[in-house]
Amino acid sequence: MTALADLNGWQTLPFFSRIWPDLSAAIAADTRQILPPEPQRFAALAACPPDQVKAVILGQDPYPTPGHAHGLAFSVEPDVRPLPRSLKNIYKELQEDLGATPPNGDLRFWAAQGVLLLNTCLTVPAGEANAHAKLGWKHLTADVLQKLSDRPRAFLLWGKPAQSYEKHITGPDHLILKTAHPSPLSARRGFFGSRPFSAVNEWLKANGDTPINWTTPT
Repeated sequence: MTALADLNGWQTLPFFSRIWPDLSAAIAADTRQILPPEPQRFAALAACPPDQVKAVILGQDPYPTPGHAHGLAFSVEPDVRPLPRSLKNIYKELQEDLGATPPNGDLRFWAAQGVLLLNTCLTVPAGEANAHAKLGWKHLTADVLQKLSDRPRAFLLWGKPAQSYEKHITGPDHLILKTAHPSPLSARRGFFGSRPFSAVNEWLKANGDTPINWTTPT
């Protein structure tokens, strides 16, 4: 497993001393196949230290299909075909917004540029979406958002579950974009046409920061 010492500053969050001991025990006691594999469960935090975060995209829980989830919200391993439906819709909007999409579903190059791809629940039993939603992961999401409220950042809250965490974002001058979730059930209710990627980049440039390369791994 990713050692807490490897979490690039996140390990000081209250979650890890107050909640994680019991939560990790509950996961260990679950006899089902738990996704993503244990070493990848904190991959989103490990890939994106708090002082480097420019934007946060909140997902829900990991993909419940074995071989898909690898610890970053919406991202999949590069060989996954077809893409999960939510990610396919994200790419449809990206094509409309910026005229291009990445070559596969691996979004780790977003994380390397300061995009925190955080699910509000970091584990899921295979084939059972949302089955770990009430284990206590919500406390980690709250702690992360509170920590990232220290200076202006962009927050993309897709769907009502993600938007329910807005109360943990404090302080002025953030960019908070709220739309429908990109899932097939809701994408046409406001996600399509929202152009979040160009909006984040325009905001970053207006604040003197480097825009995100959303389309082309380097």
